[in-house]
Amino acid sequence: MGNRLSKIYTRTGDAGDTGLGDGSRVAKDSIRVEAYGTVDELNSVIGVLLACDTPPGVRECLLDVQHDLFDLGSELSVPGYRALQADSVDRLERQLDAFNADLPPLKEFILPSGSMAVATAHLARTVCRRAERRVLTLSREDQTIRNTVVYLNRLSDLLFVIARVLARQDGAEEVYWRSERIRGLPPE
Repeated sequence: MGNRLSKIYTRTGDAGDTGLGDGSRVAKDSIRVEAYGTVDELNSVIGVLLACDTPPGVRECLLDVQHDLFDLGSELSVPGYRALQADSVDRLERQLDAFNADLPPLKEFILPSGSMAVATAHLARTVCRRAERRVLTLSREDQTIRNTVVYLNRLSDLLFVIARVLARQDGAEEVYWRSERIRGLPPE
């Protein structure tokens, strides 16, 4: 384990650069910092979701995801380091299948709305998609993080399904996108 921070401010980043986990310095707006910063943001949004009323199965799943995201952030902040477990994508797929099993099939797009928990799950999903895009860009420079892109892709799907699970828990109906509005057709 690395050194613990006893002093929060160091002034070493005042010129716009930051230290990576391997000791090297990069610009704070580098794609690597953008990638792990967005993963950190995603972890925080999941923390907000966990502050909402969530069933125990969802809560346990999201806590595991938070640990994964912390590992993933450490991978991204230390070039060449791998911390995410090899079976993490398989675990997400199993959880996704289990949560999705009792949901009715979707025939339309749904709007990201509902209770605070549902809306926060959708927010987490969109931040996850942004993290995936940032990591994909970084993967063009660092091919060793390819599994990270797959993990984030699967996680965004899981967060979508969790939003649907939470909507059912809340007894809320999903709000479907009215596609006829875009075509100028009258609503049914």
